[in-house]
Amino acid sequence: MSTQAPSSASTLRRHDAVTLLLIAAIGLFWGGNWPAVRFSLMDIPPFSLRAIGFTVGALVLLSWAWLHQWSLAIPRGERGWLAASGVFTILGFNLGTAFGQLHMPTSQAAIVAFTMPCWALLLAIGLLGERVTSRQWLGLGLGQAGLLVLLGPAAWQAGFEGLVGPTFVLGAALSWALGTVLIKRRGGWQAHPAVITGWQFALCALPMALLAVLFETPSAPGNWRPSTWFGLSYHLVFAICLAQMLWFRNVNRLTIGQSTISTLIIPVVGVAGAVVLLDEPITWRLLIALILILSSVAIVLTQRKPPA
Repeated sequence: MSTQAPSSASTLRRHDAVTLLLIAAIGLFWGGNWPAVRFSLMDIPPFSLRAIGFTVGALVLLSWAWLHQWSLAIPRGERGWLAASGVFTILGFNLGTAFGQLHMPTSQAAIVAFTMPCWALLLAIGLLGERVTSRQWLGLGLGQAGLLVLLGPAAWQAGFEGLVGPTFVLGAALSWALGTVLIKRRGGWQAHPAVITGWQFALCALPMALLAVLFETPSAPGNWRPSTWFGLSYHLVFAICLAQMLWFRNVNRLTIGQSTISTLIIPVVGVAGAVVLLDEPITWRLLIALILILSSVAIVLTQRKPPA
């Protein structure tokens, strides 16, 4: 009897530590990806950028799985779910954010994209029957308040043309939310996350490559600026190959409320990256938003089930 409690407590602490590490990694990798994509788009048009990213992601992740002797086969019952969740979480989100950043500042695009937890929580109620707790609603409210503070008055001053970018990014947020709920709805995935993510990238690379060939003529790589190479390298290694796989794993470890609200840290990292890389000033709105968003994450992740 006396040996059970310490063992359970130790296991719980390890689980919490792994969860926090996953969230921190996703926040850093995807947060830094916002300025990285902005740099990349200076010389690489959107369809071409996504075709490159998805192709590299597919090759790297599937090769890594092959080297580790993980089965590359997807069970028949998972194939439809893999395709549907991949189209929404990868294709829809990445395409929407790329076009969005061409029509609005990167910091604002990051903010609009991370209204995603609102839509994911609402979709989870209808599609998963998931019960949203009062703590999750509080965390969600604090996080969204932080995003509104970070956005500032710009949302109220945009004219019709200024709504093009936000519309693209809002569509990306809705797409990511639906794909995340589909991942959770399927549950019990048998294939390894690297294999699933690799095949999702491969599936999404095909339409991007076709659209790039039909509609774009990117400049030769020899003419790209150093900042473009830096942004593309970061995008491929950290956002495409690492963060996407970690996100799939995180969704399956946590509830929809926990996994989606935890992403609210990403725009903070993205805006902070813009401050460092683009010489944008640190404002009071940034600091208040940081406090609100981190508070929302802490409230959700420190929730404990009552003892039986």
